[in-house]
Amino acid sequence: MIKKKIKKKDNVINFPSKLSSVEKEIEAIVFAAAEPLDINTIENKISKKTDVEKILIKLQSEYSDRGINLVCISKKWSFRTSPNLSNLMTQEKTVEKKLSRAAIETLAIIVYHQPVTRAEIEEIRGVAFGTNTLEILMELNWVKPGGRKDVPGKPIQYLTTDDFLSHFNLQKLSDLPTVDELGAAGLIDSANIDNAIFGTGKFYKEKQGDKKEDIYSNIDEMLSSTLNTEENK
Repeated sequence: MIKKKIKKKDNVINFPSKLSSVEKEIEAIVFAAAEPLDINTIENKISKKTDVEKILIKLQSEYSDRGINLVCISKKWSFRTSPNLSNLMTQEKTVEKKLSRAAIETLAIIVYHQPVTRAEIEEIRGVAFGTNTLEILMELNWVKPGGRKDVPGKPIQYLTTDDFLSHFNLQKLSDLPTVDELGAAGLIDSANIDNAIFGTGKFYKEKQGDKKEDIYSNIDEMLSSTLNTEENK
C-alpha cells in the first residue's frame, strides 16, 4: 500500500486549540466584562479553583495573531481590537451645526453681491460683525478670498466656492432664486425683506445674461439627445 504524503495548504486556518471548561469560563468572563478585570475578580466568578494567571497567559498567546487580542494593563485583563485594525473601528458622525443669524446674512450678502469686501458687507447689514463669522464660512469652504479691490487700502474681496454650489445642489450662481422667486415660493416676505441683501452683484448680472443662453442651450441638449438616440437605433 502506497502512502501519499499530504502537503499542508497555506490557506488553512489554524483555530485556537480546544479549551477546557474552566478556560472557556475565563474567556467568557473577560469577554463579557464591561471593564478590565483583575485575577481576584475572575477567580471569584469561575466554578472551580485553578491557576487563572496561567490560563490568561495561554489565552493571550492564542489571541495574539487574531482580530482581537487579550491584553493586560495594570494587572487587569481585557479583550481589545488588534492595534493594526483599530482604524476599522473608527466611526464617523455628521454633526449638524446651525449658523448664526450673522453668518446666514453674511453668506447671503456674499452670494448675491460677490465679489464683496468686509466693509461692504457691514454697510449692507448696517452692523459690524466679528471675524469669526467669516472664519466659520471659510471653514465650511463655502466662502474664499477673491483678490483685492482696486481702491485705497486694497481690501480683500470674498467669493463663494464650488463647494458652496455643490452643497446646495447648484450648477452655477444663476441657478439661485431672485428675491421675487423666493417671495413667490413663500420662503421670505418680499414686502418686508431688505432688498439690499440681494443686490445687483455678479450673480444678478449673470442671471439676466443667462436667460437667452439657457433657452438655446436647452434646445442644443434636446437636439443632441435626439441625434444620439437615432444613431443608437
